Amino acid sequence: MRTSKPIAVATNDSPQSQAAVTWAASRAAKAGLPLIILYVVDDRWVAEPIPWTGALLEKGEQLLETAAGRVRGTLPVEITTKVLEGGIAGSLRKYSTQVSMLVVGSGAPHLGGSLTDRALQVAAAAKCPVAVIGDRDVEGRQGVVVGVDGSEDATEAVAFAAAEADREGQELTVVYAIWEPDKWVDSGALTGTLAQRIRDEEQMVLSETVSGLREDYPDLVVHKVLDTEMEPAGALVRAAAKAQLLVVGSRGRGGFKRLLLGSTAHAVLTHLPCPTVLTPIHRK
Repeated sequence: MRTSKPIAVATNDSPQSQAAVTWAASRAAKAGLPLIILYVVDDRWVAEPIPWTGALLEKGEQLLETAAGRVRGTLPVEITTKVLEGGIAGSLRKYSTQVSMLVVGSGAPHLGGSLTDRALQVAAAAKCPVAVIGDRDVEGRQGVVVGVDGSEDATEAVAFAAAEADREGQELTVVYAIWEPDKWVDSGALTGTLAQRIRDEEQMVLSETVSGLREDYPDLVVHKVLDTEMEPAGALVRAAAKAQLLVVGSRGRGGFKRLLLGSTAHAVLTHLPCPTVLTPIHRK
């Protein structure tokens, strides 16, 4: 879908956020969209009036100019900067309504995984697609991978991934992972005939998910993969190990509606294989 809304990228000048700025600038240039570089001053802990607030804002402006200077002149893209104030996840969530995509860095490694808690919160709550960028070299990678499970979220993820692959001239791989629990197999409850029926039904779900793509994108090469060997997150991480982009719905059919981020999306982001986009669902 065509949009005139800019792309926004949040930075704190870490290596991951520097990579995010570069990725966002490249995508904005290819899409013909403006780029806004954001920095959030988390001032919730200071009491006003206090002179530190002004110093924090000034420091943020300086950081943004440094970030913008790294990409200005290297790509044909209009770049502006903006400092936001307040909680980081909350501020970016509010701002996400004004942009077509929000890009964030993956954060530094920690005991809970490869993504900081704040980045996870942003990915969960944003009202637009969120791209999470690590600091791995993606030069020479090919293809767009998207995870599906028959849910409404997955349908929107496929639509986004197909448009992205078509625009980039890349092939699209649609991955549906259906993991047969070992306890079913070991107990004999899952017979060979029943197992085949399950696979046939899930293959139908996979086919229906991509059924409209040929009409919308006649030149797009689409590969369908039904993975019965791994759980969904592991299958997606494996499939996207050499991909240019991975797309995942924010929630799947197995999640609780009150949860902001589905378990598969959460697991993928904590084992980020490549630049990964989470697509939100737009329920009426």
